[in-house]
Amino acid sequence: MLVTGVSRFLGGNLAARLAADPAIERVLGVDTVPPSRDMLRRMGRVEFVRADIRNPLIAKVIAGAAVDTVVHAALSSAPGSRGGRTAMKEMNVIGTMQLLAACQKAERVRRVVLKSTTAVYGSGPRDPSLFDESMGPKDLPSGGYAKDAAEIEGYLRGFARRRPDVSTTVLRFCNYIGTRIDTVMTRYFALPAVPTVLGFDPRLQFLHEEDALAVLERATTHDLPGVYNVAADGVLMLSQAIRRAGRVQVPLPSPAAGPVARFLRGARIVDYSPEHMFFLHFGRVVDTTRLKERFGFAPRWTTVQAFDDFVRGHALRPVIGRGPLEAVERGVLRAARALT
Repeated sequence: MLVTGVSRFLGGNLAARLAADPAIERVLGVDTVPPSRDMLRRMGRVEFVRADIRNPLIAKVIAGAAVDTVVHAALSSAPGSRGGRTAMKEMNVIGTMQLLAACQKAERVRRVVLKSTTAVYGSGPRDPSLFDESMGPKDLPSGGYAKDAAEIEGYLRGFARRRPDVSTTVLRFCNYIGTRIDTVMTRYFALPAVPTVLGFDPRLQFLHEEDALAVLERATTHDLPGVYNVAADGVLMLSQAIRRAGRVQVPLPSPAAGPVARFLRGARIVDYSPEHMFFLHFGRVVDTTRLKERFGFAPRWTTVQAFDDFVRGHALRPVIGRGPLEAVERGVLRAARALT
């Protein structure tokens, strides 16, 4: 088996889980940078290969190790973590093209698992209350991670037509959260004052990091082809999540939200992207019936439980007491009414 993106949380921990299974003969972990010492220790017998999947030489790695299963977990959603948007797009899109080209040539490959995202559905005012796997976005993503993911899924569909003997699984994850994982959303909710868009209170779904790993492991070790939405049961309104985290909500008029997001990104506090801004306007909720009935997996944590575990794990404490917080909220509401 080969897992990409092992220097990051999901890829590295998935490789560690697979290596702990005595039924799996060999596990290769691929990334452009080595995992941390702690991650390498936990990965055990995983054979780390420092390689760039954008380079055609990845085909030699797959063929030389007689890989039969490839898990592509290297897709990045944060431009800052991959050297900017251009480098991120190259790694996401060009890297996936080269990886699939290598898999197409490798006769022993029998299964490909892709870690994708529910961002492919977009986020807008005309969205349905629930997206299922048969639906597409009302408006195609114009850029960023969502567009990358949509293109990559298209490449995988093309690969499946050329190699019908290979089982392909697409896992569209919602935002994952937990005690150890570091994402745009965990950093966002850790801010003392959380900026929101005035007049919008989107519905949010989360998935606990442990459930995310369990889904990836099941897709890797079982033949479960198809496309699956992966999210926990239940939803949280953005305002509810901010309250549960003990943060202060700062509603901003839409014209001010962009400059604030750019400031936070420039200060390396939260790596906002345009799709994150749309998400904070309108949210997104997906149907997980297929995950439960066809894939055979029910998340252990609900959305609320996953979020509360994140709050406990990061030891988030209320920024200010309930009385002063309510006074701040009343002041913000008065100011908002004065502007209308």
